[in-house]
Amino acid sequence: MNPTAPNHSASGQVTFLGAGPGDPGLLTLRAVEALASADVLIADPQVLDVVRVHARAQVDTPLQASADEASIPAGVPTLRDTANLVMTAARAGKRVVRAVTGDPGLDGYVAEEMLACAAEGIVFEVVPGIAAAVGVPAYAGVPLRDAQGTDVRFIDARSADARCWSEVGASDATAVVSTTLDSVAAAAGELVSGGRKPDTPLTVTVAGTTTRQRTWTATLGSVAQVLKAAKVLPSADGGQPVIAVVGERSAAAQRDRLSWFESKPLFGWRVLVPRTKEQAASLSDQLVSYGAVPHEVPTIAVEPPRTPQQMERAVKGLVTGRYEWIAFTSVNAVKAVREKFEEYGLDARAFAGIKVAAVGEQTAKALVAFGVKPDLVPSGEQSAAGLLEDWPPYDAVFDPIDRVFLPRADIATETLVAGLIELGWEVDDVTAYRTVRASPPPAETREAIKGGGFDAVLFTSSSTVRNLVGIAGKPHNVTVIACIGPATAKTAEEHGLRVDVMSPEPSVHKLAEALADFGAARRDNAIEAGDPVTRPSERRPGSRRRARS
Repeated sequence: MNPTAPNHSASGQVTFLGAGPGDPGLLTLRAVEALASADVLIADPQVLDVVRVHARAQVDTPLQASADEASIPAGVPTLRDTANLVMTAARAGKRVVRAVTGDPGLDGYVAEEMLACAAEGIVFEVVPGIAAAVGVPAYAGVPLRDAQGTDVRFIDARSADARCWSEVGASDATAVVSTTLDSVAAAAGELVSGGRKPDTPLTVTVAGTTTRQRTWTATLGSVAQVLKAAKVLPSADGGQPVIAVVGERSAAAQRDRLSWFESKPLFGWRVLVPRTKEQAASLSDQLVSYGAVPHEVPTIAVEPPRTPQQMERAVKGLVTGRYEWIAFTSVNAVKAVREKFEEYGLDARAFAGIKVAAVGEQTAKALVAFGVKPDLVPSGEQSAAGLLEDWPPYDAVFDPIDRVFLPRADIATETLVAGLIELGWEVDDVTAYRTVRASPPPAETREAIKGGGFDAVLFTSSSTVRNLVGIAGKPHNVTVIACIGPATAKTAEEHGLRVDVMSPEPSVHKLAEALADFGAARRDNAIEAGDPVTRPSERRPGSRRRARS
């Protein structure tokens, strides 16, 4: 039986799903499929945000807890009550996804829930996930085995007895210990008592596979002092789970070469992106690939033109053959035309016989999503000037119509219009949408901007500088300021900001690359000087070196 197919029996079906140790990218394809068809989602608090994004908007989530246990409302069922929630939903004929941290096969409570389903004849399936004991060491740069095939032992410190500690302590196996931060030293002591040498290397990793991950290298005998010296303990967060790997493969010299995740150029950096989520999607993905945590804050809002008649006449002109070309200078322009098309019951077929130009890759992608493949995208600079470089002059022999439809913002510059007229074209310059300053972000975001809570901010235009400062205040002195070009940098400086990074080309992706290069150089300098690698927000305000990439 296909578990995702519609269920025609009285009972529903349950998918027990492993969500992995924390990185959303570690969900399996099968897990994503199951989540997309779920009627009810019951998830561990630690992975609720990871799995919920793949579920339908109308999915029922009886457990609304998040990873922050303090935010769990009174009266919400505890995880031990999930068996009742699962069974109740399944008896009602629902498709239930029960998502757990790591792998469901290692969760004793989930085993009880599976037995309950089996006892009532409820169809269920198991979608394995990456266990924390395996995934976290991989992200920490600690391989568990080598070519000699060393034994690997997994220990849950909560349930390990004296016999377990003595057996592993007396062996030379790699030991992977699941414990808590404030219990690491006790676990190390148990292994030493069992026979391991105090100078045996170990690593301790907290928040593994997430951008909050931190790993410390020590020995069984020194781990308590190392964590104390790092000011990790004592701490109110001492109860958070950690994975400790004990054995020669966790030695510092080896991890220095294999620590691929924490050595990403922007690892853990909170980067402010003053664009809407739709505009910033690919840019945020790029920042994530560098280890950053992007935070999108819209600085402009888009509204319809005050007088829609001009736009309505232009769209009708597209259908009646008034134009040879239509030029899109932004994703918002594509959206405005598309919405007008939908209003009139039109679709992409209305572009038949009309040449379509896009100012850059993101605008071109928006057109393709609409069903239109642009005929012209700048081969060089992605701007109005770049578009004009490639735009053909009007030729009365080859061009039956000499008119261009240019839907754009009310505050757009005249560069493109003037350039097209010089090339011999007539231009219908139409206000397709208005840009207004967005509403201020939430108070906590404003405080983070002004208080140094962000490590960097990417300014992609002069207007993003003006609007962000206007709605949220000036970024703190410790925040790295990255600008897309000289004009944007000048505006930032006029607002009292010192520019650390400037893109070599007017491209948001080149800007992100430049910030990553800056972060990598900063990391290398710290390592070379023997200093700890910190994020900009972790240091005190002070003079900053002006660096342009």
